[in-house]
Amino acid sequence: MIDYENLRKANEPFFQDYQQSFIRLLESGWFILGGTVKQFETEFAAFNGNKYCIGVANGLDALILCLRALHIEKGSEVIVPSNTYIATILSILQCDLIPVLVEPDIRTYNIDPNEIEAAITKKTRAIMVVHLYGKSCEMDTIAAIAKKHNLSLIEDCAQSHGARHKGKMTGTFGYGAFSFYPTKNLGCLGDGGAVTTDDEIFAGKIRMLRNYGSDKKYYNEVVGYNSRLDEIQAGFLSIKLKHLHEITEHKRTLATLYHDGLKNEFIRPQVHPDYYDVFHIYNIRHPKRDALKEYLLQHEIKTDIHYPVAPHKQKAMSGVLLKQKFPISEEIHATTLSLPISYCHSKSDVQRVIDVLNKF
Repeated sequence: MIDYENLRKANEPFFQDYQQSFIRLLESGWFILGGTVKQFETEFAAFNGNKYCIGVANGLDALILCLRALHIEKGSEVIVPSNTYIATILSILQCDLIPVLVEPDIRTYNIDPNEIEAAITKKTRAIMVVHLYGKSCEMDTIAAIAKKHNLSLIEDCAQSHGARHKGKMTGTFGYGAFSFYPTKNLGCLGDGGAVTTDDEIFAGKIRMLRNYGSDKKYYNEVVGYNSRLDEIQAGFLSIKLKHLHEITEHKRTLATLYHDGLKNEFIRPQVHPDYYDVFHIYNIRHPKRDALKEYLLQHEIKTDIHYPVAPHKQKAMSGVLLKQKFPISEEIHATTLSLPISYCHSKSDVQRVIDVLNKF
């Protein structure tokens, strides 16, 4: 059986380093916001080309804290792609803001820059882009739109650690919100997240918000949260960050095998020299997606769907999102299938998947 993901195997090369890191932490007796978190924050900021990185509890909190730090008035609008994972939209709703859905480009699955300006109103205060599947959005165009209309720009980088557009890292065009969920290219062994920025004042606000609104112990300046990256996960992330380029290049190699080996009946991710894709997910599209998924399972190949239900079709969004139609989003959700492309997969695993797929 070829698993879609096997986190034990993917993390096995780091077991010894993880154990040593945990022992050091255990012996230190300092488990919250200590030197290990500071070390990772410094390392990840340097890796991503930011001045500041602030570790938080998870990717959703990273988005929420970004919105809170911007002090956007309740009832304002935030533009967001219509095919994103639900967490992006939840962050907007949790801040009493209104998500305005914009269709993606069917070729890239990222928000279509050509559709953004038509969605801007007098109530629009921010654009929240999502670098889906590990491909950067068309950030030069989007950043220009945000500047033109004086809008804040937030990047959901949950799937794009190390992805670049024209040589510039995601999370450096606006305020970056990262997730370190275990399946990510840079994943810890639990929940974790971070905010990246070059704005010192904004960074200070995030630090206070994540820690009860406090900059000094027992003195609370604002209404904050308890959303802190813990020392254990920070230690694991520092270890894995040293190997992130190796992990990314492995996944890019597997993606090339898929891209070159699959028949043209499978719609494959678009590749372009302006984009350095990190392939958190390698998705294909096919009109008979469900039958294809079952066919692969019968041949002992597990897959996943990212994502089976469009956000505006979710029960939780009933009465929240406008009853508009988003045909491009629905087309993607109905036809997309994610293939095995983990650090634990070998070239022979992927070749096996290709051979089976091409016989469908």
